[in-house]
Amino acid sequence: MSVTIEQQRQRVEQEMTRNVDELDKSFLRKAQADMHFCAARCCEDQTSSIDSVQGCVDRCSVPLNKAQRYVHSELEGFQGRLQRCVMQCNDDIKNQMPPSPSESEVTKYTAQFERCAIKCVDKHVDLIPNLFKTMKTVLKKGTANLPDA
Repeated sequence: MSVTIEQQRQRVEQEMTRNVDELDKSFLRKAQADMHFCAARCCEDQTSSIDSVQGCVDRCSVPLNKAQRYVHSELEGFQGRLQRCVMQCNDDIKNQMPPSPSESEVTKYTAQFERCAIKCVDKHVDLIPNLFKTMKTVLKKGTANLPDA
């Protein structure tokens, strides 16, 4: 087989890394800078108590934390869907295999599994651009509508 499972895993990883990096540069870094500028303004308040300043600093981190949790949740969901697709391939092959398969049957079923898993990766890699487009759209609207937890 010309494409291996390992090559497909690397393909997904590279595509995800490229898109996460772009999302970081286009949104998350600005949110991180905003958090630090906000926290610095909190620390400049010489009249407030230490608890008040800490509360201010904590509030500054809320938008970035929400954005990071949202991105993490979306990426975990994507990874879970890809894993379920591959596991379905595995289950389908297991259901087809006889109780004591011959070496040639094992080879045949292994090849079927690999073809199925590669289709899963192809399908999910094709979904990555839209996944990140949606995340950018959500993040551009602001973090106020994202869940707190």
